[in-house]
Amino acid sequence: MGELSKLPNISTVVEGKLNEVGITTQKQLKNIGSKQAFLSLRKNDSGACVNMLCALEGAIQGIRWHSLSDDVKKELKEFHRSLKNENII
Repeated sequence: MGELSKLPNISTVVEGKLNEVGITTQKQLKNIGSKQAFLSLRKNDSGACVNMLCALEGAIQGIRWHSLSDDVKKELKEFHRSLKNENII
């Protein structure tokens, strides 16, 4: 178990996927941000969904993703929807 899987929402499986895209530390995850980390994951994992995006943001904030503010959840859902609309995902 590495550093990332000690964060909320990050299982050892997700940590492995993050490691595959070059994100190996909490600092790197925070610096890249949830949206860019999600885009990087999405290149290798077509199953990455809006819940994964929220989980990444929760990990950055140090909370379970269910506890994200409604405004943050709304923003992340809109970001995810925009990717679908632009056929990015």
